[in-house]
Amino acid sequence: QVQLVESGGGLVQPGGSLRLSCAASGSIFSNYAMGWSRQAPGKQRELVAVIYSGGTTVYADSVKGRFAISRDNSKKTVYLQMDSLKSEDTAVYYCNTGSNVDYVRGAPPHWGQGTQVTVSS
Repeated sequence: QVQLVESGGGLVQPGGSLRLSCAASGSIFSNYAMGWSRQAPGKQRELVAVIYSGGTTVYADSVKGRFAISRDNSKKTVYLQMDSLKSEDTAVYYCNTGSNVDYVRGAPPHWGQGTQVTVSS
């Protein structure tokens, strides 16, 4: 079993910043990747950022240049720093994890509970 615990969501003004955190425990994989996805009403779930076990990062075009994913391997924790937030970023944000190959295939198997991020004036 893998458990993911998220924190850091909330309400922020357009142009503002927010930092999400997600801690993993009970991982099956010794070398694991972690990522963040989001889902807004009427939209498909979107994988916005991935950090592979070796440290390589990948971003969706919608967030590239504004969001940054990082990890603390000793804590098995992943962070998502979100800057220059737009109303379009409003969504439930989900932490996820799996092997590197899971992400290459676009199907991370383990997911957190989701945290609401609302960008509004």
